[in-house]
Amino acid sequence: MESKYITLSFFIFFLHFITLSNSKSIVKNLPGFDGDLPFTLETGYIGVGEGEEVQVFYYFVESERNPSEDPLLLYLTGGPGTSGLYPFLYQIGPLSFNFENSWKNNITLELNPNSWSKAANVILIDLPVGVGFSYAKTWEASRSSDSIVALQSNEFLRKWLAENPRFVSNPLYISGISYMGIIVPKVALEIYNDNERGNKPQLNIKGCLIVSPLTDKFIDFNSRIEAAHRLALISDDIYKATKETCHGKYIHNDPENILCANNLERVDECTNRINFSNILEPLCDETNMKPTCRVTFFLKCEAANIFVDAWTNNKDVQKALNVREGIIDKWEYTNTSIRYYLDKEDTIYYSYNVFSSIADHQQLLAKDCQVLIICGDHDMTFPYVGTEKWITSLNLSIESQWEPWFVRKQVAGYQMTYAQSRYSLKFTTIKGAGHSVALYKPEEAFVMMDRWLASHTYSSSSL
Repeated sequence: MESKYITLSFFIFFLHFITLSNSKSIVKNLPGFDGDLPFTLETGYIGVGEGEEVQVFYYFVESERNPSEDPLLLYLTGGPGTSGLYPFLYQIGPLSFNFENSWKNNITLELNPNSWSKAANVILIDLPVGVGFSYAKTWEASRSSDSIVALQSNEFLRKWLAENPRFVSNPLYISGISYMGIIVPKVALEIYNDNERGNKPQLNIKGCLIVSPLTDKFIDFNSRIEAAHRLALISDDIYKATKETCHGKYIHNDPENILCANNLERVDECTNRINFSNILEPLCDETNMKPTCRVTFFLKCEAANIFVDAWTNNKDVQKALNVREGIIDKWEYTNTSIRYYLDKEDTIYYSYNVFSSIADHQQLLAKDCQVLIICGDHDMTFPYVGTEKWITSLNLSIESQWEPWFVRKQVAGYQMTYAQSRYSLKFTTIKGAGHSVALYKPEEAFVMMDRWLASHTYSSSSL
């Protein structure tokens, strides 16, 4: 243990003297991709916090349509603890793995036809500190929390725009997925308030876009029982008995309520072998997958984790991305010491100190703010049922009733729009999608995002 702290002390001492020049660069080529990148990719570090002791690594992709006018999205990756490089390579970014022609020692990349950069300028960042290639220069700065991530995201964005002033006037949306539903509204609110205080630069914030959000740690986890009933995973009698005996509270329930506990056991028997990320997919152990799980989708999931780990830890890749040498011992796509799950206690690295972002959403009602919430209708991680409940709690007027929306003349999902004064909120589901919506239904996720941005920020003849 003592040697571990000596090593940490030496590492922190080393960071104080590392050269911080060339903090950003344009990436022209990447190992695994044949030829020059047909899009503009910038990577680099932005220092935030006292003395810029936290160095945030980012990936910025210019819009492939009209970068000078298209919206700017700051995209926060879920977990918390997952690197921005993961969605860059496997969900919404301009590149993806060529699974048919890759293996661990020879990974090839191909273009993603549904990259969000085809409609917007996108910044993906490695936050909290300790995720991806981001790092802290002191032990104190290496500790983070929900509220700190919100403050650092705002500071990062302001400093990045100060270095890239040509994007200051672009419509700005704070976006993210999963756990970042706790943080995205808080970041947006910070920016609105900073603008009202006259802070410079004045950011052209228009709203936020959140995918499969965790919004309230009681409502969203508690909604899993109702969602399981709607999805026919538990019967009417099990649901009715559980609801009555638990009084509608399925988490943090009274341990002396034996009837509730017994019914929750019945629910668990029905759902503990269900894949909560998408109930249509088999539940597989990705580290020791059985032959029955080696269907195409799970082969890709398994391969993606192996490929992104091997590719990113390649020294040539890190050099191409302009990563500072000697900072990260081993890159991991998820920092498991930070990642949250139900009832997880604070760690020495991270404090989960925001229980609900509903209050932030309520404050956004007074702003000129547009919000898009996208949910997969087969997601049991944070089911759409919980999203409906917290949206209802905002007491908004209904602008357009529940209705289907279409891609290629087929029903892609359902949508409903709420409004109050200058504020609007669109809630949409994507049919058949799970938690990582763009992974399961990439075209539908892109089309919804593109249409919604177009309706607020520019007209598009392509829709």
